[in-house]
Amino acid sequence: MRNVKPVRVGGLTLDGQKIYIQSMLNVPSTDIEGSVKQAVELEKAGCEIVRAAIPDMAAVKLIPAIKEKISIPLVADIHFDYRLAIAAAQAGIDKIRINPGNIGDIERVKAVVKECQSRNIPIRIGVNGGSLEKDLLEKYKSPCADALVESAMRHVKILEQCDFDDIVISIKSSNVITMINAYRKLAGLCSYPLHLGVTEAGTERMGIIKSAAGIGSLLADGIGETIRVSLTDSPVKEIYAAKDILKALGKGRGPQVISCPTCGRTRIDLIGLASKVEEAVRDIDKDIKIAVMGCVVNGIGEAGEADIGIAGGNGCAVLFSKGKQLRRVSEEEALDALLEEIDKL
Repeated sequence: MRNVKPVRVGGLTLDGQKIYIQSMLNVPSTDIEGSVKQAVELEKAGCEIVRAAIPDMAAVKLIPAIKEKISIPLVADIHFDYRLAIAAAQAGIDKIRINPGNIGDIERVKAVVKECQSRNIPIRIGVNGGSLEKDLLEKYKSPCADALVESAMRHVKILEQCDFDDIVISIKSSNVITMINAYRKLAGLCSYPLHLGVTEAGTERMGIIKSAAGIGSLLADGIGETIRVSLTDSPVKEIYAAKDILKALGKGRGPQVISCPTCGRTRIDLIGLASKVEEAVRDIDKDIKIAVMGCVVNGIGEAGEADIGIAGGNGCAVLFSKGKQLRRVSEEEALDALLEEIDKL
């Protein structure tokens, strides 16, 4: 288990004891009302840290407007202009994402650090393949893992020289293997909390696959304190995908649905039933395992550890718990009967 330096972000502590889910607003920064609405939707979906782009001084108005309506930490995403970081800190932001090496001379960095230190605001160093310094691209010839790590540690050194160590680091890549290798190397070089993600992962289908492979591999290694699934889609879908990745690794809360791939013994619409069950229990706050199986022959035994389950028959279904049959219901009653048993748990 990696020894993590605790860093406070609002009311949360990134210390490896819990993996926090985050996402980013994709409403134009000029739309304050829409940004606030989306931030509220994300919190309701299970987002624990939300980030907003602050591209100009006008966007700083987002910070108090959003913080008034949500209870989770808000992060300001800032590029190049150190004055935006200072303004965001003064406006009450909970964390700032900026690369200190990209904001000018050391005096500008010190100015940002001073504001953050006085308000206990951490800084996330965010490196990705598209933000690498020219000398590192010349040295490594590509945005490889070693280049990402060297860039991140270069930014870390700048902050440490300013006597600042409330640092979180991300080194994202759109290449899953590069991302995994970079984080593994970085985890061995420092104890700062790591924010995991595959950047530019793609649309919903491929984005979830790449994120699960990259984020999941690192979490299984004990690496990562907070995660973001990046999708070219609604950020609410990012939250559900992140929750599912955590549940698959036994690190998240909520119901876990298991279901069989069906075969020639299946006599009910199992695909439709499994989809309906998954949707119906998405927001239930119970740590339970739910099984949706195609037949009684193997289903009950294979899903013997399930807290509650249903196995299809010929026009009927059998409810079961921990490998023991409870009762039979018709196929039409299957979903309602299963949800009724879940309510009892």
